Amino acid sequence: MSELATLARPYAEAIFESAKDKKSTKKWSLVLEILDHAMANKKLSAAVDNPRVDPDGLSNLLIKVCKDSDSGKEAENLIKLLLRNNRFHLIGQIRELFEKMKADDEGYIEVDVNTAFPLTQKNKDQLSAVLTKKLKRNVRLNTEEDKSLIGGVLIKAGDLVIDGSIRGQIQKLAKRLYS
Repeated sequence: MSELATLARPYAEAIFESAKDKKSTKKWSLVLEILDHAMANKKLSAAVDNPRVDPDGLSNLLIKVCKDSDSGKEAENLIKLLLRNNRFHLIGQIRELFEKMKADDEGYIEVDVNTAFPLTQKNKDQLSAVLTKKLKRNVRLNTEEDKSLIGGVLIKAGDLVIDGSIRGQIQKLAKRLYS
C-alpha cells in the first residue's frame, strides 16, 4: 500500500496544485470519484491491466465516462498519461491523496465512523463536536452502518483509529487470554 501511495503522490500533487490554481478542486473531486468508481468494475479493471487492449480505445471510453463531470482537457490528459505509463490502477490512491490535500487546504478532516446501529442527527452533531474539539479541526463525518461491530463505534480520522466497538473489545480480550 505504501508503495502505491508513493507512486500515486506525484500525480495527486500535480492534480491538486493545478486544481487549486484554477479553483476547480470540486470538479477534480468528481472526476477522480468517477474514475475510481469506474475501476471498481471488474471488466474495466481487467481491460486496463490487459496489454492487448487498445489504449486509445480505452482512453476514449474513460473520457466518455467522465464527460458528464465537465472534466475538460486536463482530465483527458490525465487519463491518457496514466494509461500510457501503466499507472491507471493508482487512481484510487490518487483520489485518496487528492482528497486529503483538499481537506488539509480547506481546514477540515474527513472522519469515517462505523456504527452497529444508525446514528440520529443529534448523535452525529454531538460526535462531530467532540471530534472537532479533540482533533482541533473542522470535521466531516462519513457514517456507515456495520452490524459486525455488534455495538459501539469505530472511528478513523487520518492515522487515528478509535475502536470503541464491542467486536474490538472482544478481540482485545481474546488476545489477552491467548497471550
